[in-house]
Formats: sequence, C-alpha cells, structure tokens
Amino acid sequence: MKKNLFSNWYNSLLTVVFGAFILWVVYSLVKYLIGVDTEIIRVNLRLYMTGRFPSEQLARLWGAIYVATATVALFARATVRNAQMKATEAGLDFERSHWTDVVRRFWPIGALILFTLSFTQTITPTLLTLVAAAIGLAAYWLGGMMPKWLIHRSWIIVVAGLVGFYAVLVGFGGVGWDLWQGFFVNIVITVAGISLAFPLGLMLALGRRSTLPAVRVLSVTYIEFLRGVPMITLLLMGAFALGFLIPGDFQFSLFLRLLIAITLFQSAYIAEVVRGGLQSVPKGQIEAAQSVGLSPWKTMRLVVLPQALRNVIPAMVGQFISLFKDTTLVFIVGLLDLLRAVQISTAQPEFFAQGLEAVVLPFAALYFWVGSFVMSRESRRLEKKLGVGVR
Repeated sequence: MKKNLFSNWYNSLLTVVFGAFILWVVYSLVKYLIGVDTEIIRVNLRLYMTGRFPSEQLARLWGAIYVATATVALFARATVRNAQMKATEAGLDFERSHWTDVVRRFWPIGALILFTLSFTQTITPTLLTLVAAAIGLAAYWLGGMMPKWLIHRSWIIVVAGLVGFYAVLVGFGGVGWDLWQGFFVNIVITVAGISLAFPLGLMLALGRRSTLPAVRVLSVTYIEFLRGVPMITLLLMGAFALGFLIPGDFQFSLFLRLLIAITLFQSAYIAEVVRGGLQSVPKGQIEAAQSVGLSPWKTMRLVVLPQALRNVIPAMVGQFISLFKDTTLVFIVGLLDLLRAVQISTAQPEFFAQGLEAVVLPFAALYFWVGSFVMSRESRRLEKKLGVGVR
C-alpha cells in the first residue's frame, strides 16, 4: 500500500480524495437502493420478460426454455468429449474443467436470475426455474453416454434443439412470432442474428477475396452498401417497405422481417471483421499448405480460416455485443421489447409521472450489462485458451 498508494505526498492526496469519493458513491448507492420503491417492477415483471405473451400459453414458453437448456447442456458435453478424444488421440493430457470454473464464468447470469426471481409474487416461477436447472444437469450427465458419431457431429444437436424449440413454441396451434415480446425477444433476435449473420458474413468475406470478378464485385457492393446505411433505416424498410415488395400470399411476420434486416446488416460488418483476419494470416502459411498438396478449399478450411477466426475473436465478440444492445431498436418499429415494456410500465395510471424511470431503466440496463459482460468474459477466456496475441 505504501508503494502504490502513499509513495509521496501527491499520491497520498489522490488516494485520500478518490477513496473518499468512492465511499460516498457506495454510500449513496446503498441508501438509494434501500429507499427505492420496486413495486412497479414486481407488478410488471412478466411484461418486462415476455411482453403480452398469452398467459394460457406460458406452458409452451417454459417448455421451449427446457428444450433450449437441454440443447445447450448436450452441446457443451459433446464439445468437451470431442476435445477430450482429440487430445487422447494426439497423446496429450486433457485439462478437465472443474465445476468452480463454470461458476466463475457464469455467476453473473445466475445472480441475475436470482435477482429477477426476488421480484416474483408467487413461488411458481422459482420452481419452474429449478426444474430448468435440473433438466440442464440431467442433460449434461446423459451427454456422457452419447455415441461417438454424434459427438463428432454435434451440429445435429443444435439443429434438433432449434427444431424442438420452434415446434414447442409455435407448432400445433402455438404462439406466432409477432407475440414474442419482452426481454425474450431481445435474446431470440441476438441468438438468431448471430447464428445467421456469421455464416453469411463469412461467405461475403471469402467472396470479397475471390479471384472471380463477378463474385468479388457482388460481395464488395453488398458490404459497402449495407455498411453505409444506418441500421434503423433497414429496420424501417423491413417493417414498412418490404410489405409492398412481397406478394400478399408470401407476407412475413414483423418479427421475421426485422430479423432479416438485422441479419443482412450485421453480416456486412462481420464480413469486414473476417476479412481483416484473413489478411492477418502470413502468406507463408498458404504456401506451406500448397507445398504439401492441399487443394485451395482445404487450404482455406484447414489452414487459413482457423488462424483468421482466432485472430479476430475480440473484434467478433465486440460485434456480437453491439448486436445484443442494438436489439433495443426494434421497439421503434412496433415490436415490444424490454425497453418498450419499461416505457409502457411508467405510463400506467398508477405509476404515471412519479419519476420511476430512475428505477426501471437501471433495471433494464442491468440485463444488457450482464449479457455483454458474460460475452466479454468468455471472449477473454477463449483468447487466453487459444493464445491470441502470443507467438
């Protein structure tokens, strides 16, 4: 402490001043939290999470959550077992992850769930959440019995999970996409946008480096045009203009039109991120791959792309975080997300003109901060594991 905080008179002065300021901020924050009235959150918690999702169909939503939980657990176990088998085949020691490592990585999400459950007025959501946790643990345990062919093709688990998620939520007279609202729609748009925009952006980046003039020109035109247009413009076009360009028999829901617009927009930025990674791969790597007889496709797939994607992990995750926060723009074109739900709650007669924005806006911001923080932490962990920036 003497070396770092009180080494001389001006460091000592700065330590005292900033220490007093930090104590004042903490005291004010605790005092505010103790005296704040959270009744508006308790009353509108369901509106924040699911919007106007039909109450008689909430069982479908919980069923979809269970399917998603089981899918993530099975995919995670398949990924771990696949890495373990590859390490064994190579004669390397496999570093097993301890359960405490999982807790350190995802404790903010668990804390946010407990924080949310503290506002529920019945015990039912807590019990249903415990069931989801039990399903996740059971699925992870059962994943240890998966056959090898499924472990090496873990994408089948993801596809099956997506089909099951959609079938439970929408199939057989379920809830249409236009009623997916609240924070639930922010999560779905983020996950779907990342899943769809990444492969499209990858193809665009490869197309921009193609030796075929037509492919290169089309890719460059697409990327430069989409990157030069504000995202809100594409959302407005998807919500209002796209309907005039599509025949009446093929009209899409508002949710799907906005998802298409977000995917097209994000893919252009991802393409530029990937292109930067492709340019960072030394030319000698390509020449070495060609010298051992690899075809251009295998050279790109086995040598260039792994190194390029590894180099752009920070920029790629930054783009994903930006997408997560940009999902709040959908409320401008009529989709009820978390931010719009917050505005609706403060306009209710029993809470109108009471200055409760200072309560509900930090509540909404906390959800986006936790999601962004976890993605950032996972990015740093992956960078460290893959040795990004280390020669």
